[in-house]
Amino acid sequence: MTNIKVSKNQNGLRGCVEIPADKSISHRAVMFSSLAKGKSLIKNFSSGADPHSTLEVFSRLGIRHEFLDEKTLEIFSDGKLQLPLQALDCGNSGTTMRLMTGILAGQNFDCTLIGDTSLSKRPMKRVIEPVSLMGGCVEAVDGHAPLKIFGRELNGIDYVSKIASAQVKSCVLLAGLFADGITSVTEPYVSRNHTELMLKYLGADLTVEGKKVSVKRSGLTAKEIDICGDISSAAFFIVAGLIVPNSDIILKNVGLNPTRTGILDVVRAMGGDIEILDARESAGEPVGDLRVKYSDLRACQICGEIIPRLIDELPVIAVLASQAAGQTVVKDAGDLRNKESDRISALVCELKKIGIDIEETSDGFIVNGKAKITGGAEVETYHDHRLAMSLYVAGLVAEKEILVKDFEWVDISFPEFLGLFASL
Repeated sequence: MTNIKVSKNQNGLRGCVEIPADKSISHRAVMFSSLAKGKSLIKNFSSGADPHSTLEVFSRLGIRHEFLDEKTLEIFSDGKLQLPLQALDCGNSGTTMRLMTGILAGQNFDCTLIGDTSLSKRPMKRVIEPVSLMGGCVEAVDGHAPLKIFGRELNGIDYVSKIASAQVKSCVLLAGLFADGITSVTEPYVSRNHTELMLKYLGADLTVEGKKVSVKRSGLTAKEIDICGDISSAAFFIVAGLIVPNSDIILKNVGLNPTRTGILDVVRAMGGDIEILDARESAGEPVGDLRVKYSDLRACQICGEIIPRLIDELPVIAVLASQAAGQTVVKDAGDLRNKESDRISALVCELKKIGIDIEETSDGFIVNGKAKITGGAEVETYHDHRLAMSLYVAGLVAEKEILVKDFEWVDISFPEFLGLFASL
């Protein structure tokens, strides 16, 4: 196990870093290219363990791939998947397991999805339910992995989701690619829309009307996909740049999809100094560079329809709120309890250890800001990469050194994390 020590940054963070590839888009690039006929070229593929779990799953389904270099990938497919000879291991990746449930439900073979201990505790009923309504058959252990999927003929449905979840929405839409009729998903709020953008880019018969997305049985066409940087990864540098005195940093090639930029709205509401440079588009996704400077911050309220746009960034936003004057309230974020850990309880427990004034609520937390982060403690990561990185950022402004235990879980999403911070 890898434990790391984090000390207060006395001089400020300065310089420029290239943000690694977006995990969500990397997953989808592999999945959709594997379903498309022809040779696909994927540029700037993520080095995180999760997208590589997706790549390995498709290898076992008979899809051939070849790396031209560390980040450039070719995928060769005739648009058809083959019966796997063994269980499909999703590792720690909830995205892999939930989206593959939709893809595999409409195939002409049976298979099993498995995952690691952490993934096997995460709820899967949210995707089993709509797939079953489409005529699919998925067996689970009390709503958890392993998932035994029996390939069936599927029928389109008009599904109204109780939660705004890109994974649920994507699962249903992917099942819809193989279903008769029209498959629609309506959400209470619009969750991240990488699936819709990429499916449309690759030729799917898909329409979007407000909170409702519809798809018909479609074949996909192989194309080049250039993956932008992950704003969820950039979030740790954004927060560090805002709270470490004398900081002035530029983050290159950050995805600025409006369904993912809730953290930018929060930063602006808190009075943070952040600027978008060189706004552009790549494979249907808006992209830009961000300049972030140390700022005098004020508290704000975070709730409602913004939550799906920053759900993964809330742990590090809690650290940001600790350095903002006033009381920051986060509500409507109960789904945080269903992540790699119960992120609400875990976050509150560990931030309290280092002196942050934070209280747990049923669907979020309350942070009283501007108190000094005392540090001087050992903190747990709960096998949760985002919690580990958030604690690291807190350590950059703590009065005493923090020991972050089991930091290797960061490799799940962001193996370049420590190296990039060292470069600033």
